[in-house]
Amino acid sequence: MCAAISQLEQESLLEKLDVFKIKGRDKHGRKILRIIGKFFPARLVSVEVLKKYLEERVFPKLGKKKFAVLYVHTGVQRTENFPGISGLRSIYDAIPANVKGNLEAVYFIHPGLQARLFLATFGRFLFNAGSCGGFFACDRLYGKLRYVSRVDYLWENVRRNQVELPEFVFDHDKDLEYRPMMDYGLESDHARVYGGAPTVDSPVTTYSMRSC
Repeated sequence: MCAAISQLEQESLLEKLDVFKIKGRDKHGRKILRIIGKFFPARLVSVEVLKKYLEERVFPKLGKKKFAVLYVHTGVQRTENFPGISGLRSIYDAIPANVKGNLEAVYFIHPGLQARLFLATFGRFLFNAGSCGGFFACDRLYGKLRYVSRVDYLWENVRRNQVELPEFVFDHDKDLEYRPMMDYGLESDHARVYGGAPTVDSPVTTYSMRSC
């Protein structure tokens, strides 16, 4: 990540874009930490600022109870929204042990072929013994991952009307119904544009939201 704005501006941008939001519960009664991958401005926010933001504004709200992550991968672009492998590892290492221990499930919406291959290849090894207590601990972490290829399948695990998702997530669902090969990376989704990368002045309302 290469930040060109101040730390305060970076923190304000994360808050404005609503990248991380704790709201609702899954069917096991666990709090949900929703993460919208497309909202994350990787080119503007440094790893250190992100770690500080999570430590001060997100993790304390989770408390000491079990929780689940709802990660929305729809529309994510590697050049705009991905912090890099080393950045991802650094962020994971900074997560307190109690928070890692309380994470029980990760619902991964619209993973796509590339994300599936990346996680299948590196998911068990990206976080080595020094960061997660050995290979089998990492394997258990990987085992918490739940791929959700359609929004309708999310309701098998998450209570309806508990979370808000951007409208473009539902648009992508419709695209997949008519172009199912997109699930396997055999057809591009370039025909639909979900909006440009966020800037410092980008309002959250650039993306309309829908309560589910």
